[in-house]
Amino acid sequence: MFGFLKKKTTEYLVGSPAKGKAVPLSQVSDPTFSEGMLGDGVAVIPSEGKIYAPADGEVGMVFDTLHAVSLTADCGAEILIHVGLDTVTMKGKGFTGHVQAGDKVKKGDLLLEMDLEMIKEAGFDTITPMLICNTDDYESVEGISGMDVIPGDDVIRITPMN
Repeated sequence: MFGFLKKKTTEYLVGSPAKGKAVPLSQVSDPTFSEGMLGDGVAVIPSEGKIYAPADGEVGMVFDTLHAVSLTADCGAEILIHVGLDTVTMKGKGFTGHVQAGDKVKKGDLLLEMDLEMIKEAGFDTITPMLICNTDDYESVEGISGMDVIPGDDVIRITPMN
């Protein structure tokens, strides 16, 4: 009774971009990510060198250095996946891109590959932050962490504005 008075809240779930361990952004040693300067989200410590689409959407940008990719999910979330810290200085060495700007992707499609050992040998952290850059467009963006994940496992919960 009076069900029409209840607010209908739809939430969007964003999947893990990699196999590994999901951790809070606060564990990322770069303040740009840990302090949420680019948006809220989660980080994954990858256990294999593949990055997958976390949601259906369109690739917005693949950085020339292949260390990061952005996409706009069909729900409107602007997602940035940044592989490792300071890996931009590797200038693409050890990275292989599988998509380009404008490509439509489905959740689980392979976006990038990276050589984790090469990244570690170069002295870089492989932790991979995934951010919702338009966090302010939503009521809440909540990282789901503290567990081992495989690509596609829910790691971010987005609640739209009512």
